Amino acid sequence: MFTVKGHPGKDLCDGHLDVSRRDILRVGGSGMLGLSLGSMLQLQQAQAAKAQPTGGWGKAKSVIMVYLQGGPSHLDLWDPKENVPDRVKSAFSNISTKLPGVQFTENLPKLAQVNDKFTMIRSMSYTPNGLFNHTAAIYQMMTGYTTDKVSPSGQLEPPSPKDFPNFGSQIIRLKPPQEPMLPFVMLPRPLQESNVVGKGGTAGFLGKAFDPYTLYPPGDDMDMEKMAKINVDDLRLRPEVFSTRLERRARLRDQITANMPKIEQAVADQKLTEYYDQALNLIISGRAREAFDLGQESKATKDLYGRNTFGQSCLLARRLVEAGTRVVEVIWPKVANSDNHSWDHHSGLNERMKNRSGPMLDAGLSGLISDLDERGLLEETLVVAVGEFGRSPQKGVSTSGNNNSADGRDHWPYCYTAVVAGAGIKRGEIYGQSDKTASAPLEDAVHPGQLLASIYHSVGIDPETIVYNHLNQPRELVKAHKVDGLFG
Repeated sequence: MFTVKGHPGKDLCDGHLDVSRRDILRVGGSGMLGLSLGSMLQLQQAQAAKAQPTGGWGKAKSVIMVYLQGGPSHLDLWDPKENVPDRVKSAFSNISTKLPGVQFTENLPKLAQVNDKFTMIRSMSYTPNGLFNHTAAIYQMMTGYTTDKVSPSGQLEPPSPKDFPNFGSQIIRLKPPQEPMLPFVMLPRPLQESNVVGKGGTAGFLGKAFDPYTLYPPGDDMDMEKMAKINVDDLRLRPEVFSTRLERRARLRDQITANMPKIEQAVADQKLTEYYDQALNLIISGRAREAFDLGQESKATKDLYGRNTFGQSCLLARRLVEAGTRVVEVIWPKVANSDNHSWDHHSGLNERMKNRSGPMLDAGLSGLISDLDERGLLEETLVVAVGEFGRSPQKGVSTSGNNNSADGRDHWPYCYTAVVAGAGIKRGEIYGQSDKTASAPLEDAVHPGQLLASIYHSVGIDPETIVYNHLNQPRELVKAHKVDGLFG
């Protein structure tokens, strides 16, 4: 019998991988299309010889996604417009920034003093396909894919093992961390719209081994002291179990497993070995437990980030990447469609933006970027701050079926703003431009998929890499190319 042995990583289409058994079996079918085995090997050689990517490729050891769930108003934060009708113009005054000619609103005085450290994309844009409401738009931003099932309200079904994976899950599978540290952490609350919780925030068809470690401290969304209630007892080694005993138990488990191939095969899909090894390394090292200890930070550093859930979450994100975590997602600490300090400003925008959401964002994000920079971590940490869409240029109108007050703005995916910093991203740049009312990009529109492709590129993963879903069907990581203009 003629046998062709497979190779590790056969489910990927990276140039550094060899021909797999699946490839050989496909030759028969491809021959009908004029592609012989020799031709296929020639194609693979050409792929291997392809010029290495440049411009920020592989610069990021870690990624911090600051996810502004709810959709902040770009017009009232970092893309204000002058000489426009009152129904468009922000109620807030404009202020100068570190960059000549670039203005923010008065809500962001601290970010205005550090915008020489990041690039601001003023041309985020997409045309919705049932994506006017939060859940479907969040799913697109986090996975790079739209869903086939969108209700008239725009909401989706709860998370499913068939979902496309969150980009963080893709990263830790393809680029696992080298330290005994939690690879992917999500905090301080799940992605959520109404009763749909966690959609777009799981590993989906990759399996639970690649789900994020979720750190959701007790307390409601208005509890500003939540981060002081972090409990990581599950990462603590019980006093009666010494690490040597735990390691000995691990070796015993390996010996038993070696003599039970049938059982091993039966539970292979559960990835129990990966779960066990990750837990063992974390508990023995104590690295994660120490990273979660915000008590080690000075009063001045805590004040820098802001004494609230969002600010302290950003501080914890810095501590996690410093300890070796590959991906941290800081989710805005308020459910998408809600009141108070939510970004979903259908009503009461002026008061809520000025006194609640604005100051929290200003201190937390500016503190994160400046602190990473001062510690020398920004060069190897990619920071991205973005929501699922912006807000309508005209106040008081309905674009998504919601009711809006005279000072409220509805959902607007056609033009909004994102911030990117670190890991080869240009400093002090504005990428793209919105039109005179911030309704649409004038130039260099950036789709959410392109932003994800840029994240993958920064980590050193080809956005065109192929993964296989739950039906063993090939799928690209994301159907988009990176944005070259973001990288220095």
